[in-house]
Amino acid sequence: MAERALRGTRLGATSYENDRNTDLAPRQEVAFDCPKGHRFTVPFAAEAEVPPTWECRVCGATATTATGDEPTAAKVKPPRSHWDMLMERRSVADLEEVLAERLAIIRGQRGADIAAPPASHRRSA
Repeated sequence: MAERALRGTRLGATSYENDRNTDLAPRQEVAFDCPKGHRFTVPFAAEAEVPPTWECRVCGATATTATGDEPTAAKVKPPRSHWDMLMERRSVADLEEVLAERLAIIRGQRGADIAAPPASHRRSA
């Protein structure tokens, strides 16, 4: 008899359990308004943080909550260049010292004279 009860159904396709004697989690329904005039509700858990925007189910536009809560703009940091990050770690005097050391090494590898460059090529601070 048990074999006949499952005939014609796919195992795992449907659940034969019922909702009797179970307590569902508390929920809240939040209404969203689409800029194109659509209005829809989305269920959330009662303790969940409600997002200020949601994609419209009809047209795909960005809908906002019906209460009119605007999303807060995140603080945007200005992009830092390589030079900005370098200047956070070193001073100009440190950089000139490192440059002089590297130039001395390069000149030594080339077999050039390690003498200082002429005064006309020096940078003034």
